[in-house]
Amino acid sequence: MNITVRVWRQKNADDKGKMVTYGVENVSEHMSFLEMLDVLNEQLTLSGDDPIAFDHDCREGICGACGVVINGQAHGPQTTTTCQLHMRSFEDGAVIDIEPWRAGAFPVVKDLVVDRGAFDRIIQAGGFISAPTGSAPEANNLPVPKEDADHAFESATCIGCGACVAACPNGSGMLFTAAKITHLGLLPQGQPERDSRVIGMIEQHDHEGFGGCTNIGECTSSCPKGIPLDTISRLNRDLLGALAKGKA
Repeated sequence: MNITVRVWRQKNADDKGKMVTYGVENVSEHMSFLEMLDVLNEQLTLSGDDPIAFDHDCREGICGACGVVINGQAHGPQTTTTCQLHMRSFEDGAVIDIEPWRAGAFPVVKDLVVDRGAFDRIIQAGGFISAPTGSAPEANNLPVPKEDADHAFESATCIGCGACVAACPNGSGMLFTAAKITHLGLLPQGQPERDSRVIGMIEQHDHEGFGGCTNIGECTSSCPKGIPLDTISRLNRDLLGALAKGKA
């Protein structure tokens, strides 16, 4: 395949930035999207140009490090992570626009790299438990209803990639925040901090400059782990319950 990519290039956080066009030849349909960027970066390095900066780590769809907007869609045309997107999803001769996550809470560091430290600070505001866990407990020591266990596990699959924020017209991080609150709040070990957790994490979410949630649903449609929209409903119930108890 021979393709054309238009990539956002930005030297640093203060640079204005612009889209730059490159041609990439002999791209195998079996390449991942990041491998295609590797090939392009080899071309740029050999020609003396600065390679394109982009985040990546495991390249197995589990770490959440990678993430770019491809043709206007977070992670691209398939519901997966950028590293698990393959070039067979594109036609020979395709023109592909590649941009960083666009959100006020995710400032661009360089090119396609954004600072997602806001997510870390939301976790620090309440994404933990104080209950001593010790060694692995007997399986039936703390019975957990099957439905609660399933929802907790579903929420715990969030990898913090930020696609939900990039896809949301409001730039909201509510699906991420809800997932982190829910996967602890549904389990016995998460009960001592349940009220303070939801209030602290929501306050930090707003402090970081994320937008408000208006239930548009773009977040869950772009989530590579398929975290459902009703996770945000659980967050709202927890928040109202905590406020009713006067925990704010």
